[in-house]
Amino acid sequence: MLILQRKAGESLVIGEDITIRVVSVDGMRVRLAISAPDDVPILRSELVIATAANRESAMEEVPPAELLDLLGGVLDHKIQPPAPPERKED
Repeated sequence: MLILQRKAGESLVIGEDITIRVVSVDGMRVRLAISAPDDVPILRSELVIATAANRESAMEEVPPAELLDLLGGVLDHKIQPPAPPERKED
């Protein structure tokens, strides 16, 4: 792992075609601008972790009866439209 210090306006280059520039630093928050080819995916780490967790849970085997029970619970709790407001009679 390479650890660098950069100030606002400074940048670093990865390979020949990826540039990361520090746009601003505000307390504990750093804004970065990343320039990379369109075929290079740029994702926040929390999205990668969430995608992996979602993929793992989708691969779990669940008996069909359990899935039907879950679906039945969803169907039982349909959202009801709000009741019309009451009119006051004078």
